[in-house]
Amino acid sequence: MSLRPYRDIHRRKSRQIMVGDVAVGGDAPITVQSMTNTLTSDVAATVAQIRQLEVAGADIVRVSCPDEASTAALKEILPEVTVPIVADIHFHYRRAIEAAEAGAACLRLNPGNIGSRERVREVVKAARDNNCSMRIGVNAGSLERELLEKYGEPCPEALIESALNSAKLLEDEDFREFKISVKASDVFLAVAAYQGLAEACDYPLHIGITEAGGLRTGTVKSSVGMGMLLWAGIGDTIRVSLSADPVEEIGVGFDLLKSLGLRHRGVNLISCPSCARQQFDVIETVRVLEERLAHITTPMTVSVMGCVVNGPGEAVQTDVGFTGGGRGTHQVYIAGQPHHRLKDADIVDHLVGLVEEKAAEIEADLAAAPDGLSSAAE
Repeated sequence: MSLRPYRDIHRRKSRQIMVGDVAVGGDAPITVQSMTNTLTSDVAATVAQIRQLEVAGADIVRVSCPDEASTAALKEILPEVTVPIVADIHFHYRRAIEAAEAGAACLRLNPGNIGSRERVREVVKAARDNNCSMRIGVNAGSLERELLEKYGEPCPEALIESALNSAKLLEDEDFREFKISVKASDVFLAVAAYQGLAEACDYPLHIGITEAGGLRTGTVKSSVGMGMLLWAGIGDTIRVSLSADPVEEIGVGFDLLKSLGLRHRGVNLISCPSCARQQFDVIETVRVLEERLAHITTPMTVSVMGCVVNGPGEAVQTDVGFTGGGRGTHQVYIAGQPHHRLKDADIVDHLVGLVEEKAAEIEADLAAAPDGLSSAAE
């Protein structure tokens, strides 16, 4: 039994599907994904952005396929990247078939808006023949007209019914390799819809607050909504939707999972907000450290505290700790223990070096472990 049961999150039991070689649902780690904003038909630009997302840690990347030029470009894009690619399809069933045949790992679509039952059957056949899974993507902004007439406005019940109707179309074709999302820009609407859907089915859920806004406001809204769901055990893959560089979505996604202890990648930086007691420029030091430590994927905790009020207490729980001291002489902690002192001028370079050394030690220990683990970045 955990000594700290208030931290326990019991994930909802769901079936597992594959998106390329990445497992989603079941006991698989919660995956983090983003979406390109380049023209998919611009192969060079799209490949470049996908590679940036790969470096940032993306598990899955989605690209928009609104036309035949985009699905044709997939044949050139896929050999140049390693992350599984999801083809985003709206309305035209032929684009879904083309994307599956081109090698997309997953199709994001709404079976209810691609036409007749026969067209759904053709898409399912293409997906099955090409080992391609699907995501049923329901959005409050594009609900079916009959559901809006029935409920009067977007509401949790309408989103859930739309999702289950689409699921039934696929189930009728004996296809169950799909996940579901019921996104809304309203936090309360999205959370309620996901809660209801989680009770109504066992399919893996892709969660997110859609059209959340810019980097700051979108991060806040996403953290509130997705945090509530994840804390309740709901969510198998996430996308933080930001009007910002897609790479930012990956960083926020991992930070969100990290804060809940659901996924561990990179440095968890604990730092004080600074006050008149600070013995060095905390804000600038942390800003630079975040940039300089972005390449570290090994799970680690680093504390940077401006004074001795809370500094030593935080440091004893971290891999590398730094606490401001008087007369420009500060205390460095390693593995929770006081290790040596440091003068102002060396702070950032010195801490970066210590973190890199500690990360290398952790990775070496894991590589030598009996279970053969070679990376701690999960």
